[in-house]
Amino acid sequence: MLNSIVAFDVETATFQRSSICEIGIAIVKNGEIVDRKRWLVQPPHNEYDEFNTYLHGIGPDDTKYKPLFPEVWKEVLPFIENKIVVCHNSAFDMGALRDALTLYDVEFPTFDIMCTLRISRKTIPGLGSYTLDSVYSNLFEKEMENHHHACDDAAACAEILLECLRRNDVSSREQTEEMFALKIGHISPDSYCNQHATKNCGSKQAVRAKDIVGDQSNIDPDNYFFEKSVCFTGAFSFSTRKELQQYIADVGGTPVDGVTKKTDILVVGQQDFRVVGDTGMSSKQRKAYDLLNKGQEIEILSETDFLSLTSGFRVKEKSVKSDNSFVSSSCSNGTIEINIDIEKILGIK
Repeated sequence: MLNSIVAFDVETATFQRSSICEIGIAIVKNGEIVDRKRWLVQPPHNEYDEFNTYLHGIGPDDTKYKPLFPEVWKEVLPFIENKIVVCHNSAFDMGALRDALTLYDVEFPTFDIMCTLRISRKTIPGLGSYTLDSVYSNLFEKEMENHHHACDDAAACAEILLECLRRNDVSSREQTEEMFALKIGHISPDSYCNQHATKNCGSKQAVRAKDIVGDQSNIDPDNYFFEKSVCFTGAFSFSTRKELQQYIADVGGTPVDGVTKKTDILVVGQQDFRVVGDTGMSSKQRKAYDLLNKGQEIEILSETDFLSLTSGFRVKEKSVKSDNSFVSSSCSNGTIEINIDIEKILGIK
């Protein structure tokens, strides 16, 4: 495992995660950092927020003659393709990468994903803060240099990983997943699953759409979703995503994890605004609308639209969580029943 690791870090120009202005990597071989690389990237319209510039020191003058993300990405990709890519808070770095790839209509790469945030929490519990600089200073009893510079942050991340593995006497992928109770993530053109805690997420959430096998006896050529490529995004009130994907496979459709030029339908559930931000749209939605604007034929359905088009799909009644915690619903053969508990909403009981 220690011969296939590349630490990865990005800095952004604005609050938009797609506004990558710097990429840094640190290459690990035989348990040591053997090389470091840095690229400056011109963000969209070369625009910067003052706060971001305050953090990393990069501004419009630094990138006005630098290439846009797609050109830089061609140089970065060979270093990380099919490797284990390590970040400190991979949710941010992978989110920024995915948004930039989507913005410029660049195919997603293939590599595995590790995050030192969880690993450091398990190794040195009880810290008040697990920011990159805090973890580094605690592990090595010295301040890290040039925090918020992508190349230095990537190197610090690599050092943190190696030290945590050393302290826990871990050297293999299997030992890492067992010791830290995590499942290493993965990204590819067809799927995405970030590293996650096994005790919380479990193996069910790691199931990929392409691994779902349909029941041949249920194939229905008259079904709306027959021979269509269908992607789901968000949380669903009437069923789990895996059950919905299984339904698509059973009727003769193809469930997929990501939106591509081959996707026929995107079904949109409830979005977590802590993840999608002020726009309320996931990266899959943005990708779908971008393809629509370019003339691609892709249909975007709400959960209700989806259910109205199903045939023979039945799920058990369940309470809708998140913002609609007092609404229960059930569906059978495309008929939806919604029950609202007014007394609970008014606080009567």
